[in-house]
Amino acid sequence: MKTIYRTSKYLSIAVSMLLVASCDKFVEVELPDSQLNNRAVFDNMTTANAAMAGLYTKLRSTGMFFGSFTGISSRLGLYTDEFDYYQQSPIDQFYTNTLVASETGVADIWNQTYNQIYAANSIIEGVLNSANLPETGRRQLRGESLFVRGLLHLNLLSLYGDIPYVITTDHLENTKIKRMSESKVYDAVINDLEEAADLLPETYVTAERVRPNRSAALAILARTYLYHKQYTNALNSASAVISNPLYVWENDLNKTFLKGSTSTIWQFIPNLSTSTTSEAGLYIFLTRPSLIALTPEFVGAFEAGDKRKVSWVKSVTTGTETWYHAYKYKQSVVAGNTTEYPIVLRLAEQYLIRAEAKLMSGDLEGAKDDINVIRRSAGLNNTAAATTEELLNEIIKQRRFELFTEFGQRFFDLKRTGKLDSELKPKKQGWDSNDKFWPIPLKELLANPNLNPQNPGY
Repeated sequence: MKTIYRTSKYLSIAVSMLLVASCDKFVEVELPDSQLNNRAVFDNMTTANAAMAGLYTKLRSTGMFFGSFTGISSRLGLYTDEFDYYQQSPIDQFYTNTLVASETGVADIWNQTYNQIYAANSIIEGVLNSANLPETGRRQLRGESLFVRGLLHLNLLSLYGDIPYVITTDHLENTKIKRMSESKVYDAVINDLEEAADLLPETYVTAERVRPNRSAALAILARTYLYHKQYTNALNSASAVISNPLYVWENDLNKTFLKGSTSTIWQFIPNLSTSTTSEAGLYIFLTRPSLIALTPEFVGAFEAGDKRKVSWVKSVTTGTETWYHAYKYKQSVVAGNTTEYPIVLRLAEQYLIRAEAKLMSGDLEGAKDDINVIRRSAGLNNTAAATTEELLNEIIKQRRFELFTEFGQRFFDLKRTGKLDSELKPKKQGWDSNDKFWPIPLKELLANPNLNPQNPGY
């Protein structure tokens, strides 16, 4: 199976068939030029698995989950208060809080994500129309594709507000698609993820955790329920993941982001066995930063004795100046096989989700217990927080230092808790309440007027 994920004679066929990387607009999906039609791709599990692998390759290497500069980890880190920007030209509009509807980065995230959704829908339709795939394979492929579709729409909702929920590859239908309300998008995400959880097995179908299982779907369901303030469901989903014996808490912070970590729920496999993660390539520097670095304010806000500051942050001093970079991924150069994979989902987030869900359900002691799992792992004493407000602040604080640089979690947390303005106005020149949403790309509005109105402020 690992061979399929890295390179396969079928992979280029499936990718050209199912992934449209060159479209300017997601509604302008052109017909594939491959001679192998969709039905043939899903005629057997080898080519079908290759198609699924192609989708994960695109998730890892383009769009919002790309660990390099154009992904949301760095974009939202600059947009909030995790990163400072050091390149003199061009000025980064995310960092300077000057986004406009024609900004390339905003459009790229939109277009690449919807093209990935198109690919997921292609797999769903291919599986549905196939008469030859075994039932276990059909369930696996449909479950994985629904998982990806739900996750991508959830992040688009958090970035752009009301969005289209695309469930077909039909070109004409997609050219006329309209934005759905936040509530309806949440409902659609939940429906996709619940079905994915029903379809996917408890165990992984590969030796490594690079293809989602049921717990991966439950983990994103827990996140979705939390964002949607369905706290009982969030608690139950997170608890189901935490109780899965596949996952064991990793107390050594230096092992958390290794490919074999027992706390990993879902990760991407590198292109080659000798490849470093894009995150390590972006964040690590040996002298003055040429692009981004952690803000001194963020580094200075760690609690005294927090081991995460020691293990996950590294300082670089040149002369009298000191800068800091994220050091969760430590291999910027690999001799031999890499020991690090980009980790998308891990156990710590589930404890923090459950802590917040317990708190909002009135279980303060239970919330403390889950918070203290995180604090003790970081070498800190049990929390002294006692009231609901104090405990919520403690949860958001622990999320900040546990999940920094991980796919925009800081932005999403400040937004859903109503703390964006209070936290960012003092730090970000020109920050405005309308900045809680990115603009809908201008080209999309011109191509499909049904996407109007534009988000306020743009």
